[in-house]
Amino acid sequence: MKEKPSSPNQASIEDIILRYSGRGMTLLREYLEKDFCKKTASRILSLSRGTVLLTTGFYVNGHAETDGPPGAFILAHVLGKLGFSPVIITDSYCRNLFESEKIPVEYVSMDSDSKIYQDLLERYQPVCLISVERCGKTADQDYLNMGGNSIANKTAPIDIMFELASSKKILTVGIGDGGNEIGMGNLKEVIARKLRFTPCTVQVDELIIATTSNWGAYGLAAWMEKLEGVKLLPGLSTLESYLKKIVQKGCVDGILQKPQISVDGFSFQIEQEILEDLTKIAEKGLRSTRTPISA
Repeated sequence: MKEKPSSPNQASIEDIILRYSGRGMTLLREYLEKDFCKKTASRILSLSRGTVLLTTGFYVNGHAETDGPPGAFILAHVLGKLGFSPVIITDSYCRNLFESEKIPVEYVSMDSDSKIYQDLLERYQPVCLISVERCGKTADQDYLNMGGNSIANKTAPIDIMFELASSKKILTVGIGDGGNEIGMGNLKEVIARKLRFTPCTVQVDELIIATTSNWGAYGLAAWMEKLEGVKLLPGLSTLESYLKKIVQKGCVDGILQKPQISVDGFSFQIEQEILEDLTKIAEKGLRSTRTPISA
């Protein structure tokens, strides 16, 4: 049962990204810090301005789903405004989803190994890695979709890069909405017990949970805008245009399994509601940090 949304006037950014939760993410919230999204934004903003590697792309019947790429696109947009250099690391199911937005992309093969990811880390020397709705391996070294079916032969093991980055003390962030995504290893015991789902075991430094991973990415971007006091989030028309583009290129709604501008069964009107409410909260930060005209 989807949870009743909080009043926009009282909701926090964390409340908004967990609105309409139907997969048990609100059950997991009590195991994270109350302001988990703010904390992640603060850590990213404290980094030296270097390269941020982002990954996304979840396989659904021959295509990437619409949850993930828009979130990565928004974060890349925001990180670029903040002086970082965003680069997408993904596989062939996300081909041509980012080039038109002038975001650099590296494609890795389904059988890529640790050497490939070690080379990427050495070449880019990233200050941070962020995963937005990217499947990660289970304790049995498998990659499962929400139905519990293996998609290992359709998923490049990009989670290896996160494990390598953690060993190098590079900040790692995971954004997920179900339990099978990179980063959900932080709560693997809770997920197995409370959600009765075989979780991803890959851990990250900072985990963001949300009703859809896109919303988690938007929430992270909203907190960075609020903390920095400068306009960062793009407008709704930018998001709508991007969603239309990726659907035309083959992306499908992961729940409905249809090529349409909806995300995990939520209509674009709901996507609009979430982004607009996040923008309202973020803009309060802009007003509070601007120097009054009379000053």
